[in-house]
Amino acid sequence: MKLTGLFKVSLVTSALVLAGCGGDIEVTPTVNDTSVTDSNNTTTTTNNGTGDNSGGDNGGNTDGDKEPVVTNPCVNRTVAGVEVQGDFRNDKHCYYDTSFASKALEIKENITFDALPNGGAHVFAGALLIGENCDTSTGCAVPETGPTLTVKPGATMAFASGEAIIRISRSAKIMAEGTAEAPITFTSANDIDEFDITGTGPQFADWGGIMINGKGLTNQCSNAARADNLCNVPAEGIVSHFGGTNNADDSGTIKYAKIFYAGSGPREGGIGNDLNSLTLNAVGSGSSFEFLHIHQGFDDGIEFFGGAANIKNIVVTDTQDDSIDIDAGWQGKAQFIYIKHGTIKTKKDVNYTVKDDDGNKIIQTIKAGTDGFMGNNGFETDGEKESGPEYDDVSPSNPTIANVTVVTTDGRSIRDNDPSQAATFDDAIRGHYYNTLFIKEDNATNGTACLHFKDSDAAQNAVDNNLNFHSSALACVANFTESSKDLPGEAYTAWWDNDGASIILDKKGDVLADDGFSTNTESEDLKAIEANDLKSLNDTFFDEVDYVGAVSSTDTSSVWYKWVQEALELADKD
Repeated sequence: MKLTGLFKVSLVTSALVLAGCGGDIEVTPTVNDTSVTDSNNTTTTTNNGTGDNSGGDNGGNTDGDKEPVVTNPCVNRTVAGVEVQGDFRNDKHCYYDTSFASKALEIKENITFDALPNGGAHVFAGALLIGENCDTSTGCAVPETGPTLTVKPGATMAFASGEAIIRISRSAKIMAEGTAEAPITFTSANDIDEFDITGTGPQFADWGGIMINGKGLTNQCSNAARADNLCNVPAEGIVSHFGGTNNADDSGTIKYAKIFYAGSGPREGGIGNDLNSLTLNAVGSGSSFEFLHIHQGFDDGIEFFGGAANIKNIVVTDTQDDSIDIDAGWQGKAQFIYIKHGTIKTKKDVNYTVKDDDGNKIIQTIKAGTDGFMGNNGFETDGEKESGPEYDDVSPSNPTIANVTVVTTDGRSIRDNDPSQAATFDDAIRGHYYNTLFIKEDNATNGTACLHFKDSDAAQNAVDNNLNFHSSALACVANFTESSKDLPGEAYTAWWDNDGASIILDKKGDVLADDGFSTNTESEDLKAIEANDLKSLNDTFFDEVDYVGAVSSTDTSSVWYKWVQEALELADKD
C-alpha cells in the first residue's frame, strides 16, 4: 500500500523540521512499562505488543462502544532523562526519528528489535551508533565490554538516508541471527511502500550500510602505537576508530541476513564518503558472518581492514565496486562465496565524489535512467595499507578461501568505469584458494579479462607459492589483463596450472548447470581437475566437499543451494 498524499506531506514536513532544528525533537510515546534499567542508567524497552484488539491486557474493544486501543510495539528508550519511542504508523511500521538515534547520539545500553507483524519494518531517520567510540590518544579507554544490538529473526531494519548507518563500536556487539525461513533484512526505507515518498523504489546508495569496529590487528597502526595502546584507525564515514591487539575478538554474529541498497555516506554539511554494505574493521575471529545476501551496494560488498573474521555462505550481487575487498593484513577464512556482476537502469539521480587533478573533492552525478554495469572486482585483494619495519608486526593479508564462483561481465562499473574482473592482486597480497571457478563468457566490447596483477610484490608472492590457486578453473575468454605485472621467471599459465592442480579453459564452456548458477558436476570441461576435499587443511571451519565452485548441481535440496537460487532470482528482477 502506498502512502496517502497527506501522510507523504507530513513525512516531508517532518524531515524539514528535523533539518531546521538539528533533530532535537521530543517524543511523547505510548508506553507499556516493561523496561529494564542497565548499569549506566539508560533504559531501553522492547515492546512486544502486536496490535491485537482481542481484549485482555491489550485493552481491546470488549463492548463495541469504545475505540479499540492499539498497543505501540515500537522500541522505547530513555535519552537524557526523556523517554522516547518509535512512532507506530499504518498499524505495522515503527518510525524512529533522530531524537531516538542519530550520528550524534550513541546508544550505550543493550537494545533489541523484534520482527513486527504484518510485514512491518523498523525505519530509522538517523544512524544507529551502538557503543561508545574512543580514541585512546585523547585519554579515554576502550571499555572491556559494551552494549549489544540484537535483531530477531524476520525483522526488517530500514534506513532513510546516507546519514543512516549501523555502527558497532569496539567492545560492542551485533547479534542479528535470522533463520532460513525468517531472514533479517537491512534495507533502504524506499524498499517500504509507505516510506517511498517519491515512488521510485530502492536503489544503491540509499543508506550507509553496516560498519563494525573491532579490536583486532591491522597494519594501519605502527608497532609502536599498538604497543602503547594507541592503535586508533579512523573509520570511513561517521568518525569512529578501530584496531587493537586481539585477532580473536568477538564483535557478534550476522546470520541469515540480507543487506540491500547500501553504500552511501554522510553528506550533511559536506560531500562525505562512500561506504560499503558491510565493513569489518579489524574484526576478530570470535565473530561470525554466515548466510548473507548483499545486493546493489554502491561501494564494496564486504571489506576487511585487517582482523581475522571469517565468512561463509555469502552471495554478492550487482555491487558497483568490489564484491569482497581484502586489505590491511586480514588473516581470515572464507568458504562458499557466490558473486555475480550485473546491470542496472538507475531510478533516480545519485551524487558521489571524486578527486580532481589537484586532489580536491568534487561532486559527480549519475542521472536517473542511466543504463550501466555493476561490478569491478569479485575479489580486490591487498596485502597491506602500510609497509616497512615500523609496521611489520602485522603480516600482509593471507587468507584461506575455498569454493568460490565469480561470474563477471564485459562491462565497466557505472561509477568508477572500472572493468569487471574476477580478482585483482595488489600490495604484497598472499593467500591460498581452493575449488575456485572464475567465469567470463564474453569480452568483445571492452576487452576485459578475469585476473589482474597490479603489484610486483604480489607477482613475486605468486612465484614463491605464497599466492596460489588449487583445484581451480579459469573459465574465461580472456584470462590475464594486458597491463598485469609480469611474474618473475614464470608464465601466468604455468602459475595458474600449479603442476596440473588447476586448469585454464579459455572459454565459459559447460561449467554451469542448467539452472545457470551451480557447478555442472557432469561438465566435460571440468573433468581434467579433481576437487580438493579440504581435509588437508585440518581446519574444522571448512566443510568437506567434492566439487569446484560455490554450489553443486547435485545439492538442490540444501539450504545453501536455495539461498543462492533465491538471491539470484531477486537480483535478476531488480
